[in-house]
Amino acid sequence: MHTTDDWITTPLTRDLLRGALDVERTERGLLPHRLPARARAQNNDGQLAMAESQPSGVRLALRTRATVLELDTLPTKRVYVGVPPRPDGVYDLLVDGRPAGRGTVVGGNTLTIDMTTGAAAVEPGEVGTLRFADLPGGTKDIEIWLPHNETTELVALRTDAPVEPAPDPGRRVWLHHGSSISHGSDAASPTTTWPALAASLGGVELINLGLGGSALLDPFTARAMRDTPADLISVKIGINVVNADVMRLRAFGPAVHGFLDTVREGHPTAPLLVVSPLLCPVQEDTPGPLAPDFSGLAEGSLRFVATGDPAERASGKLTLNVIRDELSRIVSERAADDENLYYLDGRELYGQADAADLPLPDDIHPDAATHRLIGERFAKLAFADRGAFADRGAFGD
Repeated sequence: MHTTDDWITTPLTRDLLRGALDVERTERGLLPHRLPARARAQNNDGQLAMAESQPSGVRLALRTRATVLELDTLPTKRVYVGVPPRPDGVYDLLVDGRPAGRGTVVGGNTLTIDMTTGAAAVEPGEVGTLRFADLPGGTKDIEIWLPHNETTELVALRTDAPVEPAPDPGRRVWLHHGSSISHGSDAASPTTTWPALAASLGGVELINLGLGGSALLDPFTARAMRDTPADLISVKIGINVVNADVMRLRAFGPAVHGFLDTVREGHPTAPLLVVSPLLCPVQEDTPGPLAPDFSGLAEGSLRFVATGDPAERASGKLTLNVIRDELSRIVSERAADDENLYYLDGRELYGQADAADLPLPDDIHPDAATHRLIGERFAKLAFADRGAFADRGAFGD
């Protein structure tokens, strides 16, 4: 039985974290960010601010002989007016790369969002504690993957033996940007989002810039990717552009070119994979904007519907099929001068047959089983011998 006198408290510092582009020192501790301060300063959208502060792919990476570990955190949990409460965010524990436990932290701040008005309010809460006990003895590398869908302020780390940063594993770094599906949506836990699964299968280190509702070709996101060291890069483009109805075809093509140009400024020769949208039946041929359908709330169900008119495609409104055609054309043309640029049709990850077997529960987001399917398929397509991310012996810029 441990007493408070047995604990060693280790200061929480940036060198204990992987997968974050920035950390903010707060009154209580450390808040990981997935966009740097400069990008955050150029954003005034609450959705993106929330998404980038949710640490999808961010993990503590420690080397220690400890057999007991406690982590104090202050989570911020989302509550949507009229919608059943979301489960507490999950923390995944890996010991020497193998799953070794899961936990949650109760309490914390509450962010209440009204989807009908866009209003949001935060109610302050208390710090909670995550505890992992009975860890194997001896020196080991531990990773604690933070909840992918819950803003998490790190407050204190206590162990029964000294802790130091885990050494660099020497694996290639994969930098990925996408929408809420890449962020993790309804995955079961942070190591089972499709990018985390694909990274594990591909033997690479993940930096996940999947930003729920916010894959909108923002220049500051492109600059963040430009300035982030990485060996492999992918951008999954399209569904947020359609469901937010933020641009027309005339603007979309140049915006894609500009985004890719900026990424290439920092990574001129790294393999760069452009991924078009997964199948999403409600938006294949119907433009946005997307809107919540509250008709099933009495049964605990929230769905989404595209509200545009398919006839508006003639005036340049975007659908997923329009975007796939445009992305395929852009990548084909650019690849003539860029031998390390690749294209993947998202329907190879989740297509028509999959929609029959594993329908999207709310019509736009995959569930846990579908995340696993997508992750396995991406790993097979991208990291295989002829894939964009195949290990050909020499990588980097």
